[in-house]
Amino acid sequence: MIITRIPFRVSFCGGGSDLPAFYEKHGGCVLSTGIDKYMYLSVHPSFRKEETILKYSKTEIVDDVKKIEHLYFKNILQRLDIQGVEITSTADIPAGTGLGSSSSFTVGLLHSLYSYKGKFVSKEQLAKEACEVELQDLGQPIGKQDQYAAAYGGFNFYTFNKDGSVFVEPLMMEPEKLELMEQNLMMFYTGTMHSASEILAEQGQNLKNSKTKEENQLKMCSLAKELRGYLQGGKVDLLGEILHENWMLKRTLASGISNPEIDEYYESAMKAGALGGKLLGAGGGGFLLFYVPENRQGQVRDKLRLPEIPLQFDKQGSALIYVGIKPHTVRKERERTEIS
Repeated sequence: MIITRIPFRVSFCGGGSDLPAFYEKHGGCVLSTGIDKYMYLSVHPSFRKEETILKYSKTEIVDDVKKIEHLYFKNILQRLDIQGVEITSTADIPAGTGLGSSSSFTVGLLHSLYSYKGKFVSKEQLAKEACEVELQDLGQPIGKQDQYAAAYGGFNFYTFNKDGSVFVEPLMMEPEKLELMEQNLMMFYTGTMHSASEILAEQGQNLKNSKTKEENQLKMCSLAKELRGYLQGGKVDLLGEILHENWMLKRTLASGISNPEIDEYYESAMKAGALGGKLLGAGGGGFLLFYVPENRQGQVRDKLRLPEIPLQFDKQGSALIYVGIKPHTVRKERERTEIS
């Protein structure tokens, strides 16, 4: 049995510049971190070798991987030429909440199945191949930041180059400043989910057709670069101000990014003492993130009265956390080696 653990991510600034419609023209950049909320995938040989069993929000049992309904499972199992396995997917956070779950799943499934075949793959290969699966094979209208965040983990500055390549640069911060940043971040669940694909498809078209929206996206990239400098210089409290500026710009990029309910939550948190925040992911629902000094966190918590999800930063990225080899399998392999 193989078990992998893949982090979800929180994006601070620059989201949307990882869409091909933008970075192929201007280049893009995003500042984000993996967090300690995870997707888990396990792979085990099926009892019946002719069956492939998939367990996620539903269960599929097929005698041919071409019959699989789940597009991601179908694509990756065919890509790696694997069948006769049982795969189970579970997660700390539901899908459609703005934490990059689909890309965490893609990265994790590739990692699990390559490991099942006994092949090592680098974080770069996992991220790059996950992008190929989602953007090219499945034609999802999404960007590249989530795949890299899931594969690499950590707190990084991502540069999306015009040729499609991605540079990953870890943020260099003093440990006590990084800890302060973690302590001052608050994440709340709005209780609603969203369709990232629909919002991102509209956003991609808007970036092509609207000069104003394109300029706003450019400003968001500039903010990401500014924030990197501030944080590496220890000016952690400026995160709130930059988050607020970024959110005001992001709201203009597509019609479904915010709504009156989200706006009301945001304004309430700001009045209660938050220095800035944003809705995570493409928009429309999911999680609100705020930067709040510790002495004001109780006021924000009382004002919003939403489920709060504590978070810390993940430092590992996609990880193989369990490899189980049955003793009789080891013995047979040893005997086979001795005979040969």
